Amino acid sequence: MKYSYVIVGSGLTGAVIARLLVDAGETVLVVERRSRLGGNVADAHHPSGIRFHLYGPHVFRTSSAAIWKFVSHFSAFHSYRHQIKSLVEGHLENWPIAASCIRRLCGEGWKPARKGNGPPDNFEEAALAQMPRLVYDKFVKGYTEKQWGVPARSLSADLCKRFDIRADDNPFLHPRHQHQGIPTEGYSRMVERILEGVPVVLNCDYLENRDLFKPWKLLVFTGPIDEYFRFELGKLAYRGQRRVHAYHADVEWLQPCAQVNEPGALPHIRDIEWKHLMHSDYADRIRGSVMTRETPWSPTHPDGYEYPLLDVANQHLYHSYRTMAAAEPGVLICGRLGEYRYYDMDHAIGRAMTVARGVLTTRLTY
Repeated sequence: MKYSYVIVGSGLTGAVIARLLVDAGETVLVVERRSRLGGNVADAHHPSGIRFHLYGPHVFRTSSAAIWKFVSHFSAFHSYRHQIKSLVEGHLENWPIAASCIRRLCGEGWKPARKGNGPPDNFEEAALAQMPRLVYDKFVKGYTEKQWGVPARSLSADLCKRFDIRADDNPFLHPRHQHQGIPTEGYSRMVERILEGVPVVLNCDYLENRDLFKPWKLLVFTGPIDEYFRFELGKLAYRGQRRVHAYHADVEWLQPCAQVNEPGALPHIRDIEWKHLMHSDYADRIRGSVMTRETPWSPTHPDGYEYPLLDVANQHLYHSYRTMAAAEPGVLICGRLGEYRYYDMDHAIGRAMTVARGVLTTRLTY
């Protein structure tokens, strides 16, 4: 059977585009390289009954009524607001950094280390425009350089937009988003429902079978843009996490919150305790706890790609690939890997909605 659209990838971007196209009466086929749906939001169950996320903790949050209405159609959510602690010299401190902590470390009259009104040129300058050097060194520098595997000064200043200093000491990671929660049956089940009734081919690498999938109208590719072009200009750099899961049978809780960061010299970057992300009605019935320790690394295979490395060289390489994509007839390359940018889940869904509308109305060109 011929399909009007072939969508490569069943993560949030691919699944949402597929759903909206099918709901508009189009014929769509989804091709997925992995053996399961959901991309990097997929989750699984430990035999204890504890659900854990296969690619790090995913907390859904949005202030968009349209995006919340969309996801709520496919899943109920239990309310959850994420808290993170940083283990700094043996003490657990709030992350993002509480202003009271900075006053304790640096005095009441503390000032940011970076002076001047010009825009910062890199991540380190952007961070020092927010905080004293002492706080940057204790909380940010080590964590950032472990996460990305490069000096902080080589990273984009835009990465600093992902955190702030809490003047009111608010302990929640995202206090301003109106809707926050976790799907009650997990993200994998939510994606299954989004793709309900949509033909899906699993365990199939589109890039090794391009001639088998010839859509009438458009190929939507949500994988790595450099892989689509057979790495013709070179490989874009990514970071990922190696994860070690451990079940502790004879404890109730091991951490005061779901995530504890390690900004110090130890190789791992954070520990996740998954019961904190579960509804308390279920978590309180479970004896034992599942912990996941994450250690950053640089994957060489696309299956391990998680975070695009936002430095100058990779941005230039990406834009060269984007120029090639613009000249590729009948192909739309999008999503986190296709656009080489970090999308939160609500942004990924919002972007997918925009792409689907553009495809259906042909008002947008790619």
